[in-house]
Amino acid sequence: MIELDKVAYSYGGDALLSDVSLRLAPGSFHFLTGPSGAGKTTLLKLLYGALVPTSGNISVFDQDVQTMNRDAVAHMRRKIGVVHQDCQFLDHLPLGENISLPLTVSGYDVTAEKANLDELMTWVSLTDRMDALPPQLSGGERQRAALARAVILSPDVVLADEPTGNVDWDMSQRLLTLLIELNKMGKTIVIATHDLGLIRVAKKHVQARVLRIAERCVQLAGADL
Repeated sequence: MIELDKVAYSYGGDALLSDVSLRLAPGSFHFLTGPSGAGKTTLLKLLYGALVPTSGNISVFDQDVQTMNRDAVAHMRRKIGVVHQDCQFLDHLPLGENISLPLTVSGYDVTAEKANLDELMTWVSLTDRMDALPPQLSGGERQRAALARAVILSPDVVLADEPTGNVDWDMSQRLLTLLIELNKMGKTIVIATHDLGLIRVAKKHVQARVLRIAERCVQLAGADL
């Protein structure tokens, strides 16, 4: 799905990532760990084309990201769902409309997609919050809504940046269960997280590869996790 070959990225001349080679196979499940500031969010942005590497090559769905024009990048991103660490919503729109925004932006007839939206809201247990405004949502509801919005276009890859960072343990496991279900449907999953406990729980249910950013490189973590 996505392949990085000797990728480096620098902020203001300071190297944050260097010599990163990584391949995300279809249907694979990955955790990305590392200390704050190590570059987890930056690596995720490289994976979906929000950033261009300082050097090296990134191929997404067999296309070189560096040579894509804006339309090609926009089309590529429809196949990648992103759950941001700080999920933003339009506070004046009810939750159902916020979640369906990717459909609107992509030119779909939202009315014709109502059955799919209803099914998605049931999947994340937010059916009774369809008309709620974002400021009325709890942290767990916001995260589930962010996941629903990320997958509404049925992407092939789902990237989640600290999706359980602002919720309690029970909600963390609930979100993890949803991501594991997506993986069992054939989606490639990458979760950036500090929570090693969450990784241990996941490895009981799914074959997960754990990657750690250390000294600007991405390394395969040991089996002790």
